[in-house]
Amino acid sequence: MRTLLFFLLFIGAMGAGTTTLKAQAEAPVVVTQKKLKMVIQLATDDTLVHKAIFRQFQNFLNAAPNAKIEVVCHNNGLSFLKKNSPYATKVQEYAGKGIDFVACENTMRQRKVTKQDLIPECRTVPAGLVEIVMKQQKKYAYIKAGF
Repeated sequence: MRTLLFFLLFIGAMGAGTTTLKAQAEAPVVVTQKKLKMVIQLATDDTLVHKAIFRQFQNFLNAAPNAKIEVVCHNNGLSFLKKNSPYATKVQEYAGKGIDFVACENTMRQRKVTKQDLIPECRTVPAGLVEIVMKQQKKYAYIKAGF
């Protein structure tokens, strides 16, 4: 009987430990409090890339909560910022978390997209690639979204 009781207590303790370890593994890890700066070039309408970028945003913000992130959308990536995009709500959510979403006016003109076609949380710049280079000159790390 005593052996059975010991065994049940042992199994219970192991289960509790596993739960604690699982909770610790799922908790976000803050790597730095520095204000890291990153500019992301998004030039694709690939929905897998669009879906993945939100996980990347969250992972980055978890690890560096004071980070400044700007996403420059041009070429086919402009679709990411349109009001009718399946990701419009998520873009708005992350804009609320401080991510700056930027649309290229060159691409907008070429594709006959107006500011009214875009989500109101984004802003526009005359040339997306020039915006990226200017951010790099201000010491933003450059990332190209995609696989």
